[in-house]
Amino acid sequence: MAEAADFQGTSPSPARRWLRRRAAPLVGLPLLAGLLAQPGGAGAYAASGQSTAVKAEPTGPRTVSVSINSFSPQVPSEGDTLTIRGKIENESSQTVTDASVALHVGQSLGSRTQIDSATGQTNSVTGAEGPPAGGDEYLQEFEKIAPHGTEDFQLSIPVKELDLGGEGVYQLGVALTGRTESQYNQILGIERTFLPWQPDAASDPTKVSYMWPLVSRTHLTAESASDANQTPVFKDEDLLEEIAPGGRLERMVSEGSTLPVTWVIDPDLVASAALMAQPYNVQGPGDKVVAGSEDNQEIARKWLNSLVDAVEDEKVVALPFADPDLASMAHGGNAVRVSLSHLKDATEASVTTLETLLHIKPNTDFAWPAEGAVDPKIIDTATSAGAHNVIARSDSFQETGNLSYTPTAARPIGDGTTAVVADARLSKAFQGDMTSAEKSTLATQQFLAQSLMINLQDPEKQRSVVIAPQRMPSAAQVMTMASAIRALDSGSWSQSENLITSAKEKPDPGATTDVPSADTYPAALRKQEMALTGFGEIEEIQKKLDDFKVILTRPDRVVVPFGRAIDRALSTSWRGLPKEAHAYRKSVDKYLTSLTGSVVLIDKSDAQLSGRSATIPVTVQNNLAQGVKNLRLRLTSTKPNRLKINGERFDEQQVEVAGGHAQSLKFSTTANATGPVDVVAQLVTADGKEYGDPVPFTVRVTEVPATVLAVIAGGFLLLVLAGFRMYQRRKRIVAARAEERNGGAADGGAADGPEGGTPDGPEGDTGDGTDSGPGDGTGSGPGPEDEGGPQPEQPSDPTPDTATESTDPSGTGERVDR
Repeated sequence: MAEAADFQGTSPSPARRWLRRRAAPLVGLPLLAGLLAQPGGAGAYAASGQSTAVKAEPTGPRTVSVSINSFSPQVPSEGDTLTIRGKIENESSQTVTDASVALHVGQSLGSRTQIDSATGQTNSVTGAEGPPAGGDEYLQEFEKIAPHGTEDFQLSIPVKELDLGGEGVYQLGVALTGRTESQYNQILGIERTFLPWQPDAASDPTKVSYMWPLVSRTHLTAESASDANQTPVFKDEDLLEEIAPGGRLERMVSEGSTLPVTWVIDPDLVASAALMAQPYNVQGPGDKVVAGSEDNQEIARKWLNSLVDAVEDEKVVALPFADPDLASMAHGGNAVRVSLSHLKDATEASVTTLETLLHIKPNTDFAWPAEGAVDPKIIDTATSAGAHNVIARSDSFQETGNLSYTPTAARPIGDGTTAVVADARLSKAFQGDMTSAEKSTLATQQFLAQSLMINLQDPEKQRSVVIAPQRMPSAAQVMTMASAIRALDSGSWSQSENLITSAKEKPDPGATTDVPSADTYPAALRKQEMALTGFGEIEEIQKKLDDFKVILTRPDRVVVPFGRAIDRALSTSWRGLPKEAHAYRKSVDKYLTSLTGSVVLIDKSDAQLSGRSATIPVTVQNNLAQGVKNLRLRLTSTKPNRLKINGERFDEQQVEVAGGHAQSLKFSTTANATGPVDVVAQLVTADGKEYGDPVPFTVRVTEVPATVLAVIAGGFLLLVLAGFRMYQRRKRIVAARAEERNGGAADGGAADGPEGGTPDGPEGDTGDGTDSGPGDGTGSGPGPEDEGGPQPEQPSDPTPDTATESTDPSGTGERVDR
């Protein structure tokens, strides 16, 4: 009759409802498997010949979904009242009647593994088959819940009514009991959570160090405006969304300022925010650059100022600049030699950046590989910049012994290096979607349960635990983490500790110190690493930078920003984003190439050389904002037998050009033959490396000019006339002498014998018909030309060089007309 009355809608008494609810778990749960396969399941549709694609009608514990959206207090004490709020939703097409929501207390769990197993349960709460906690007084009833309808609930129960035993982690279940038109009264929906219970303070509370990471993706380009201030250019304004009120980084700073955490900061983030706090530019569509707004600058300034206040007098660990991907660098082999050299520089840049912007002296003694996964190569790479502590995680650095408890995080692994092994369960507790109140609440209670269980594993053995959460938590994850840390800090089983102190804790002698082998490195993480081609691109960028910096008068204005750009190209934030990472590297290379191309030779047209010697001008243009030096201009003749540069095959001249100016250099040339000669102009660095593209041009050497030929012909004519004149003079002299001799013979001739003389004196004629004396002053004596003596210099005997050079008033030869 009772059942008939129930079916007829008669309201049952509270006692009858209790009996029915008590019977539901005992009768309904054993039949749960069968109920899930009854009508409404896929099997029923298949048997009736209907399509199995029809969505099954939810039945049994799946008929109604139960959400726990609030759990307060998260760590209750004996005098508290536990309040649980949430929502129920009828997911079936039938009305749920005679329903009530109640809290059930399950068994105390005995290990961390049992907590994991209980989390995966879907339909029941172990040990919760008894009556609702506190009886009917603390349940909430619903007369009916319409199909697909929702209802809110709130259960408030004094902790003393929960009938908890000793300290431990208890499983709780919020269950809705009721019935539909086609079912008997039973549990139609349930949600589970955990209640950490520690009524008395632990004698040796667990020391907990929670890392609070301030890390973001790369937002800056390598480019800067060509002005005196080198105004930075951002590739987007995503950073603004993160640091604006309500953004994840704004939440990180505001929440972290009130939490007992250790700040772990990527200085690149702080540097980017500082640059955004000043005038900055942003790349728009089509790479068009626009100026950032003053309102955005104010947002960046406020965030930076709040960070300065938050970290004042706090322990701060600085990652190497831009948070380089240590695992990718470790596994890249020889291709990453150039990249490895950046680690030390990135660490030094970290200190400078945070000291300047945050006014603190950070600790740089920690390296943090992605996901805390390590192997021997990663350890070596992580410590190559001087770090002595490597943040690992227990799902990578697994225990190989039979420890019955979670050991202290610090593990000495040799060579003065300590592996700080973060707890994997606690570190990954908030990696999921925390946007819903339900998921956030459940994650927090599970986190607290795991932390209490660590202490309960061996209450008399105090240990130090490190928690390394995800690098870039969302705003919802930040708020959930903050809630969990506050609850943990209020508990009686733990005490906060900073990361630096945790790394110095006395290691547990039973904990493993063996670094995992390379074979154990997760394949999923290895797939996210930078490809070897990426390291090749970075190496090319570095080579260009090395060649470029040596010619600059202010290399720091280029080396520093491009050095930081290379650091950003190595960032861990590119994991899983190969296309975006490649695009960034190419943008850095493109901009550097544009700068190196700003020092260039002006193209030359072919030139004509119509003389034996000339000068060839070549112009160097510097479009940079700073001067260049340590650069030489080399001019090379491809046919030195026809055209020589300053008497050689090539010649070089020093180049020094101020920013925004040009310099023209002149080279002397000498032509030995006519015809075209290819000449190449090339800039070279001090060590002989070619810089930029060569500029080839042709010099055409033509015949000697007509004016020069006329001068030469005139000189030759003068020479002929002079010779003819000398011939006529000689002829007259010879004729005069002959006539004189003939006249003397007619007058009696010369006296014979030794007593004879000559009319010319003692040095007269020798008698052989030749003139032996110096002459008579009338030109009768032999001249120098007759005896082969020195010839007088003739003004009509010019050298070819003098004739050629005389055509150029400057005395340097004919200029080349470009």
